Amino acid sequence: MELIRALQLLKLRSVSTAWVDAVWDFEFTHTDPLDPVIEEDIKENADVFKTVYMQLLPFSTDDDDDDNTQSVWVVFGENGVSTKALVAVLSYFILSAKGKSPSLEQRLCGLEAASLYLLLLKIPGSVANKVYHQILFDTCLNMPLKCWPQDSGRKRKKDSVKSSQGDPKTGKRSKPPKKVSEEMEIDGDEDDEVEEMYFSAQDLLKIREDIVMLIRTLLRLIEKFSLKDKPQSTDSCVQLFTGLTNFEPVIGDLSFSQRRNVDQLKSLPELAYHGLGILCSAIHGEGDECRRRVFRKLLYVILMMKTQERSKPCLLVPSQAVHSARDHAIRFISHIVDEQRETTLPLLRVLVQHICHQMVEKSEYRASGAQAVWKLMAKMPCQDYAALVKWLHNYSRNNKVAFRMFALDIAMVLLEQDERDVDDTMDPDMAVYLSHRFLVHDVVYGHHNDISPSVRGHALHCLALCLELRSQNATKCVHDLFSNTGAQTMLETGRSEQTLKRGETGQKSALTFRTIELTKHKSITATRRSDINATLHNEETMNLFKKHVSDPKTNARKSALETVMSLLKHGVISCSAENLSILSDRCRDPAVSVKKKAMQCLMDLLATLPDNLEVQEAWLRGVLPAVIDSESSVQEKALECLDHVILTHIKSQGKYHHGDTSQRLAWDLLGLMCEKCEDLSRYFSKAFSVWAPQQKFTPAFVNGLISHTEGERAAAAWLLLAKIASCSPKLNYSTVLETWERTVRSSVVSVTMTCHILSVMCDISSNLNDETKSRIVDDLMGWLKSFSLPLEVISSCVDTLLRFAKSDSTQDTMRFLNSFCGELVSVCEAYLSSVILNEKGTENINEDLVVKHLYTLGVASLQCPSKVGKRIFLLVQSILTPSEQSDCFFSGHAEGDEVPASQPLSQFKATSMPTVVRAHAVIALGKLCLQHEELMLKYLPVFARELEVGTELAVRSNVVVVMCDLCVRYTNTVTRYIPNISACLRDKERIVREQTLIMLTNLLQEEYVKWKGALFFRFAVALVDSDPAIADLCEYCLVDLLLKKSPLMFSQHFIECIFHFNSYEKHKKYNKFPQTESEKNRFSLKGPQNQGKRFRIYKFLLKNFTDEQRFNITTKICQDILACFVDSELPLDSDGSELLADTFDVLSLKEMKLTAMSGPAVGEEPQEDEMAMAKAVLQVAQKKLITQVQKKNFVENVIPIIISLKNMLEEQHSPVLKHIMAYLQVTMQDYRSEVKELFAADEQLAAEVEYNMKQFEKQKQEQEEQQMEKELANFTLSPRQNGNAVASPAQESNVGHQSGFATPLRHGKRGPKQTPKSADALRRRTFAGMVTPLRSHPSFTVISTGRAKQIGRAISTPQESINEVTFGEQVSAICSESGRGSKDVEEEESILHLMSPEKQFSSISARATSVIGSGETYTSLPSNHKQSTSRA
Repeated sequence: MELIRALQLLKLRSVSTAWVDAVWDFEFTHTDPLDPVIEEDIKENADVFKTVYMQLLPFSTDDDDDDNTQSVWVVFGENGVSTKALVAVLSYFILSAKGKSPSLEQRLCGLEAASLYLLLLKIPGSVANKVYHQILFDTCLNMPLKCWPQDSGRKRKKDSVKSSQGDPKTGKRSKPPKKVSEEMEIDGDEDDEVEEMYFSAQDLLKIREDIVMLIRTLLRLIEKFSLKDKPQSTDSCVQLFTGLTNFEPVIGDLSFSQRRNVDQLKSLPELAYHGLGILCSAIHGEGDECRRRVFRKLLYVILMMKTQERSKPCLLVPSQAVHSARDHAIRFISHIVDEQRETTLPLLRVLVQHICHQMVEKSEYRASGAQAVWKLMAKMPCQDYAALVKWLHNYSRNNKVAFRMFALDIAMVLLEQDERDVDDTMDPDMAVYLSHRFLVHDVVYGHHNDISPSVRGHALHCLALCLELRSQNATKCVHDLFSNTGAQTMLETGRSEQTLKRGETGQKSALTFRTIELTKHKSITATRRSDINATLHNEETMNLFKKHVSDPKTNARKSALETVMSLLKHGVISCSAENLSILSDRCRDPAVSVKKKAMQCLMDLLATLPDNLEVQEAWLRGVLPAVIDSESSVQEKALECLDHVILTHIKSQGKYHHGDTSQRLAWDLLGLMCEKCEDLSRYFSKAFSVWAPQQKFTPAFVNGLISHTEGERAAAAWLLLAKIASCSPKLNYSTVLETWERTVRSSVVSVTMTCHILSVMCDISSNLNDETKSRIVDDLMGWLKSFSLPLEVISSCVDTLLRFAKSDSTQDTMRFLNSFCGELVSVCEAYLSSVILNEKGTENINEDLVVKHLYTLGVASLQCPSKVGKRIFLLVQSILTPSEQSDCFFSGHAEGDEVPASQPLSQFKATSMPTVVRAHAVIALGKLCLQHEELMLKYLPVFARELEVGTELAVRSNVVVVMCDLCVRYTNTVTRYIPNISACLRDKERIVREQTLIMLTNLLQEEYVKWKGALFFRFAVALVDSDPAIADLCEYCLVDLLLKKSPLMFSQHFIECIFHFNSYEKHKKYNKFPQTESEKNRFSLKGPQNQGKRFRIYKFLLKNFTDEQRFNITTKICQDILACFVDSELPLDSDGSELLADTFDVLSLKEMKLTAMSGPAVGEEPQEDEMAMAKAVLQVAQKKLITQVQKKNFVENVIPIIISLKNMLEEQHSPVLKHIMAYLQVTMQDYRSEVKELFAADEQLAAEVEYNMKQFEKQKQEQEEQQMEKELANFTLSPRQNGNAVASPAQESNVGHQSGFATPLRHGKRGPKQTPKSADALRRRTFAGMVTPLRSHPSFTVISTGRAKQIGRAISTPQESINEVTFGEQVSAICSESGRGSKDVEEEESILHLMSPEKQFSSISARATSVIGSGETYTSLPSNHKQSTSRA
C-alpha cells in the first residue's frame, strides 16, 4: 500500500521506544537528539513529509465514506505503525525548526512536519487515538512566523552588522545607533542570530510554499475541528492569522463576501482572513468569546502596532503595507458585523472604545485611528451610534492630552459625513448626540479653553476646519456660535463629568478587552467647562479669540489665527478693522512661526476677499512692517508676499484688464498706500532697497509702469516710480518732465502724487542738463513763493532744491542755497513783519498763510543759516509773546541793531495769535536754534518752562519734539533738561505722553541720554498709564528696544524702585536724586490706593529678570532694606512700615521664584522621546543643585535678618508682622519638612510658621467648600426667560470676564492686561486679616552692630512651647485689610501659590464627587490662560 511505503520513509520502526516515551513525557517541550543515522535516512528523501502528506490526504477528505476515513487507524494497527512514534518523530523536526538559527532544511522539514501533524488531526478518530496534544498543536501554529526569516528583504541587516564592526582604520568600535527600531528591541538576540543568515529568493519561495501548505491544512482542520473548549489554541490561531494579515502585499482587493475554497486563495493575508472568519463562526463557540479574541488581536492591526508575548505593544513605522493591513482589518470587521449583526454589535462598540483608549499622541496615528473609528461606527445603528458619541464626549474629558486630542480628530471625521436622521427606534434623549451641532459645540468648541496648550490649539484648528467641510450643517453650527441670537447647548449644564477609571488608564497591555466603563473621576476635567452657555454674543466670543491669539503657547496662537482667518473668510464674523487687526497685529508676534502664520492667514484671506478694502488695509498693515523685522526669515516671507501680490501683477497699460482680479488688487493696494496707508510708505522703500540688487526692475517693467502715469492709477504708478527711480537702469525723462509741467500748471495739487513726482525729479536731477534744471528751479521757486502748497509739498520742494543744488564744488552749492533759500527766507520775513508789526495785522490774520510762511521759513533757514538775521528771531519770538511786549521791543530796535543778551520772558505767554500758529512758531524757532547756538542757550529755559506751565496741547507737544531734536545737536547742554522732558510722561494729555515716550526712547537707543536721575522710574510709571496703548508701548520700548542694549537695567534699578515708588527718602543711598515737589507729586505711587500699580511694575521688572538676577536681588533686598531696619539705620515709623510691607510682598511674588525651580506647564504630558527624557533628568539635577544653593543663602543671609526683624516688629506691635509671616509661609513651602531645622535659633517662630501654614490650608479648604456650595446652591434646572437651555451656574460668579460666558474659578495664568481677582489677591486678603501670633512674655531686645550678610548676628529669643501660640482677635481669614479698598485688592496680582494646582484640583474634585454622588450636578470650569501682550 502506498501509504505504508510512504510511512516507511520516516523509519518509525527504527526509532527506540524509550526515545518516543521520553518525547511524550517531556510534553513536546523538549526532545533528545534523534539517532543521527535515522535522521540522515529520513532526510535522504527531501520530500518525505510531503509524500506522506499526499498519501494521508484522501483519508481527511469529506467525500469518502466513513469506512475509508476510519480505516487509516486500522491500517496503522495492521501494519504496526505506531501513532505515538509518528507524532514523536514529527515533533522532533518541528522543534528542530524552532531552535536558534535553524537552517533552510530544518525550516522546511519543520513546516512540512507541522502540516502533516495538522492533517492527522483532521482525520476522524485523531482525538480517540491520542494524536491531539495542546502544546504540540500550539507549537505548530507558531511555526509559520518562526520559520520565516525575520526582516527578510530588508537592507538593514548588512548595515547593522557593518556598524557593529567599527572602523577598521582606527580600530575603534563604532557607537551603536541612538534610535533602534522598536521591532528590533523586542526580538532581541534571536533576531541578531537570524540576521547573520542569508536566504536567496528561491529559498524564501520554498519557505512560503510550505507556510501556505500549513495554513491551508489548518483552515481545513478548523472548519470541522472545534476549538471552543481550547482557549489557548484559539489564541494561538488568532495570533497566527493576525500576524499573517500584513505578511505580504495583496494583489487587488480582498473580498470577504465571496465564499471560496481554500485552494482558490492564493495570498497569505487572504488565507489569514479566511481563518479569522472561520473562528468567528458558531462551530467555535456559541458565545462571543472567540469573536472577542479575534477583535482584540485585530485592534492592534488597526492601531498599526505590533504585539508579542510578554512585551508592550510597539508602533509600526507607517508604510503602504501597514496601511493596507489596517484597511483590510477594518473591512473584515465590517463584514463580520454585517453577517452576525446582533452578536457582534456589542463587540464593535468595545473595539472602538479600545481604539480610543490605546491611541497615542502622534498625529499620523491619530488621523488613521479617527478614520478607522468612523468606518466602524458607520456599521452601527442610530441608537448605538448615539451611545458611542455620548461615550466619546465623556472620553474627551479625560486627563490624558492624547485622548482629548484624539476625541477632536474623531469629531472632525464624523463631521465630514452626512448627519444621521433619527429613526423610530431611537431613544428621544439620545437624539441630540446624532447632530453635528453637538459635535461642533460640545466637543470641538468645548475644548477651546482647555488647560493644555496642545488641545487648545488643536480645538481651534478643528473649528477652522469645520468651515471648510462640505457639510453645510457643520458650517451652520459654527455660525450659530457667533450669531447674536445665541446658540443653545446640546447637553444639560449639570451633566456629571465622566471619564476613564484610573486603574484602566495605566498599563495598556494589561487592558482586558471589555467595555470601558465610565465613572465619575477626579481628573483634570474638574477645571474645565463642560458646556457652552446658552447665549454667546459676537463681541464676547471675539474677545475670547483675542485672548487665544495672545496665548502663551506658540502653537495655540497659530491655531487661533487660523480660526479667526476662517471665520473672517466665511463671513462668520464681519471683516471690521477691529477683527482684522487680530491678524495684522500678530505679524509682530515675538515668535517667528506665529509671524509667518499671521502673514499666511492674511494672504489666504486676501485671496478669498480681494475686493474688500478693510482686508486690503489689514494686509498692508500686517505684511509691510515685517519687511524690517529683526528675523531674516520673516523679512523674506514679507518680501515674498509683496512680490507675489503686487510686483508680479504690474503690467503695461495695454495689458491691463479690469476683470483680472490679481491686477486690480495690486493697483488697489498701491492706491491705499497713497491714501489711508501713506504711513507705511517707508516700509515699502525698504523692500525696494532689497529688490534693487536682484535686478527685478527691468526697462520693460519701468516702461510699463510709466504707461500708467496718466489716468486713475497715476498716483499709484508715481509711488512705484518714486521707489525704483534711484535703482532703475533708465527712465523715460521726457514723460517725467511732461508730467511735472502739467503738475506745476494744475490748479489742483494732489499732495501724495506731487511728493512722489518730486522724489523722482530728485533721483533724475544728475542726468538733466543745466537749462532743464534752471527751468525746474524757477518752477519750484514760483510754486513756493505762491504759498499755496500744502506743508508736505513745501518740504518736498525744498528737498528737491537741495538735490538740484548739489555739485562737486561746495562753494557753488552754498551759493545756490543762499540765493534761492535766502530769497524764501526774505519773503517770509517780509510777510511776517507786515502781519506782526502792523497795528491791525493780527485782527484779520490769515491763519493758513501765516502757518505756511512759518513752515517755509523753518525748512529754508536750515539750508542757509547765514541769511537768517536776528530780526527773524524777534519776529518768531513775537508770535509767542504778548503784543504789548513785541510792540515795545520793536519800537526801540531797528533792523541791524543788536538784540539784547536776554529776553524779559520766563515762558511763552498767551497772545492774540491762534494756537496752531504758535505751535508752528515753536517748530520754526526750534529749527532756528539748530543752526544758532546762542539762540538755543537763550530759549532752552523758556522751552523747559513752557512744558511745566503751558496749557496748549499743540505747543507742549511741539516743544517736546524740539527739545529732543536739540538734545541730538547740543547733547551736553540739553541733558540737564531731561527731567523736564521726562516729566511729560505724566502729562494730562495722551498725545504728549506718547510723544515723550517715543522721543526719549530714541534718545536712549542712540545713547544721547543715559539712565540718570529719575528717568528710569518715570519710564516705569508709564507701565501703569491710564491708557493701555501707552502702557503696551512702554513695555515694548523697555523690553524689546532698551533692555537688549542694557541687560542689567532692570536689576540695577529694582531696589531703588521700592524706595522711589513709596516716596521714601530716609535711606542714605537710594532715592536721593533732585526733584521738585510738583514732580514728586506727579509721579508718586505712594499709599495703599496705588499698591496695585506698584506691584504691576515690580512684577513686570521681575518677569524680565534672569535667574541669576532673581537670586542676587533677594540677597540685596535683605542687605539694603531689611538689614537697615534691623541695624536701626532706618526708623520703624509709618513710612518705614509701608516700605517693609512692600518689601515682604515683593519677596512673596511668584515672579521671584527661579524659573529653574518651576515644573512643566500644567496640563502638558511629558514627552516620551529620548531628548525630552534627557532634558527632564538635567532639569531635576539642576533643580536639586539650585535648591541647595538657595537653601544655603536662605540660611546664612536671610533667616538671621528675618528672626531679628520679627522680634523688633513684635515689640512695636507693628502691622508689618502679617506681611513677614505671609512671606515666611510662602517661602517655607519649599522647605516644609525643614522648618524646625531652619529656624533652630527661634523655635517659637518655627512653631508659628508651621501653625500658620496649617491654618492657611484649612481656611483655603473651607473657602473652596463654601464656593462650591454657593455654586451648587445657585444652580437651577428651571428654564430661562428666553426659553433657552439651562445656564451654567458659573454665570453667577462671573468676575472680570464677559457676561454670559462660563467664568474660570480655577487659578490660571493671566497676562499683564488682565485685572480680575487672582489667587494671589485672595491670599493677600487672607494674610491681611490674620493677626500674627505674639509671645505671652516679652522678648529680649535684639542688639546688632554687624551687617546683614553676617551669620553671627546677635539673636536672643526665648524658647517657648507651641501651646503659647495665640491668634488674639481671631479675625476671619477672608476679611480685607483696613484702609484698602476692594477695587485695589482686585488690582493686586499674584504672590506665589501656597497650594500646588494639582492639590487644588484634587481637593475641588474630591468635594465635587461627594456632591455629585448625592444626586446634585456640577459643571466643570475652563482654565484661564495667560494673555501675552501684543507689541507693535
